[in-house]
Amino acid sequence: MSETAESRIKRMRMRSWRRGTKEMDMILGPFSDARLAGLDAPSLDLYDLLLEENDQDLYPWVSGAQPGPAQYRDLLAEIGEFARARHTPQE
Repeated sequence: MSETAESRIKRMRMRSWRRGTKEMDMILGPFSDARLAGLDAPSLDLYDLLLEENDQDLYPWVSGAQPGPAQYRDLLAEIGEFARARHTPQE
């Protein structure tokens, strides 16, 4: 039986919140809550692949400390911008 779109989003959100490192939980969890439902199928496929990466690799990619793989660069930039906007004090 194939996974429904709703089940897929739910699984991906759960995986985003339960990464293994608190830093990535706090970056990917809120991003997934806010953005996954609005992503198109190819973007969801890419995000699903990203979830398979190790947190020790993901954190420097998202933070901009190291360049990420080319296939993820736009998605990593979007996640990084989202995270920075959440943690930038509003004036």
